[in-house]
Amino acid sequence: MTTEPPRPGEPRRPSGPRDPGDAWVVAPTGERYWGRFGAAGLLAWDPRRGVLLQHRVAWSHFGGTWGLPGGARHEDESAVGGAMREAAEEAGVPDGAVRARLVSVLDLGFWSYATVVADVVQPFEPVISDPESVELSWVPVDAVDDYPLHPGFAGAWGRLRTLLPVRPTIIVDAANVVGSVPDGWWRDRAGAAGRLMDRVERWLAGGVPGAVLSLDEHTWFPRVVVVLEGRARDAAAAASRSVEVVEAPASGDDEIAAQAARAVEAGEQVTVITSDRGLADRVLAVGAAVHGAGWLLERLP
Repeated sequence: MTTEPPRPGEPRRPSGPRDPGDAWVVAPTGERYWGRFGAAGLLAWDPRRGVLLQHRVAWSHFGGTWGLPGGARHEDESAVGGAMREAAEEAGVPDGAVRARLVSVLDLGFWSYATVVADVVQPFEPVISDPESVELSWVPVDAVDDYPLHPGFAGAWGRLRTLLPVRPTIIVDAANVVGSVPDGWWRDRAGAAGRLMDRVERWLAGGVPGAVLSLDEHTWFPRVVVVLEGRARDAAAAASRSVEVVEAPASGDDEIAAQAARAVEAGEQVTVITSDRGLADRVLAVGAAVHGAGWLLERLP
């Protein structure tokens, strides 16, 4: 929650226990930036309704403008963690309602602001849950520029808008990746698949540099689909919500090819992880990219 101290002549706002991060940072040229450890905001995007914007109360910094729910980060708090916490405090965004897709950082050296672009996965209505908002509203993408925007958000919006359609997806041929390492996986296929998913989950936790995904410099949280077949399907129950699991009813290759085709048709930027040449040819034909099993394994923790 942003609890900015009032300037001289401003009314005093309700106060409570302050986090060490709730403080101004003063630039060498005199400008003030809120958040001792930087700040973060959530750009929640619902394709049907638009982006969630906050109409800032008059006494706040740049009061009366529209921007993102957000505020000062806590010490050692990740950008995603800070943005999600602030969005819950300021707009009542429910836990699990949005899924982070990328983090875009403005780094001034002495202060930084991280915008977390997140997809709405469970539709919700925002709730004014603290005194910092006059209004919370879903605004169609094409209408955002019609609002009096917070200067920081106004400067970033043009670039952020171009990122909304970019949706990287990785589809993992689990049988092929597991089978590429002779570690006894054949004695416990489900256990081997479960260990692979655990490693993928840990890899995703901090985000993936854009260069790894042949994207720009931002940090991305790609949608990851792991396709299981045969006895490895028993590992599906242990999967976390950060990894989607698809149990192939028959041929794993057929399921992977179908998943890739659907994702490409939906406009996603798809990469299939497999060293199977026949499957690689099939997914390349529908517009997906391909990396071998070694590409993924060398990046996993």
